[in-house]
Amino acid sequence: MKNNEQLSKYERAQKKVAQIRGFYNHLAAYIIVNIVLLLARDKFTFILLSKKAIGNPEFLEWIDWNVFGTAIVWGIALGVHAIKVFGNISFFGKKWEERKMQQFMDEEIENRP
Repeated sequence: MKNNEQLSKYERAQKKVAQIRGFYNHLAAYIIVNIVLLLARDKFTFILLSKKAIGNPEFLEWIDWNVFGTAIVWGIALGVHAIKVFGNISFFGKKWEERKMQQFMDEEIENRP
């Protein structure tokens, strides 16, 4: 029974590591693709403009929306992925409370005469 329990712990740990690796791969793809999009934005404008579309502000806004919209929408999806993988991301969670309480108790001990 203990062997099955250890195997189960190993499998859970393996699954968690795979989820974290998947998130970091997702993050790397997000960064690379969005850097390329931002750097190539002006080139997209030049390549995609036909003679009829030259100077058309709606078309230029469409290109900007696609470049920035990709980063925004994908960024939201990446945030959801992070929450799913790492759990509730809270700066003021239980661990923070415990650290702060310990810090204040330590300061009080140090400041005693």
